[in-house]
Amino acid sequence: MRFLIALFLPWLTFFTIGRPIAGVICLLLQITLIGWLPATIWAIYALARYQAAKDTDRKIAAAMRDR
Repeated sequence: MRFLIALFLPWLTFFTIGRPIAGVICLLLQITLIGWLPATIWAIYALARYQAAKDTDRKIAAAMRDR
């Protein structure tokens, strides 16, 4: 669902992952027609990094439980 948001409303993606300042900057970038594509790419990149960090945290928590 977040990837769809990243495609259509890139600035909103940053608010859903807890980065409101980046969301405002992305909104300013998205306002221009030329900035829409970089804003979308940036949102998808940030979302992928957010999910990778979340997966890493989950793996660390599982490893700590197994100790």
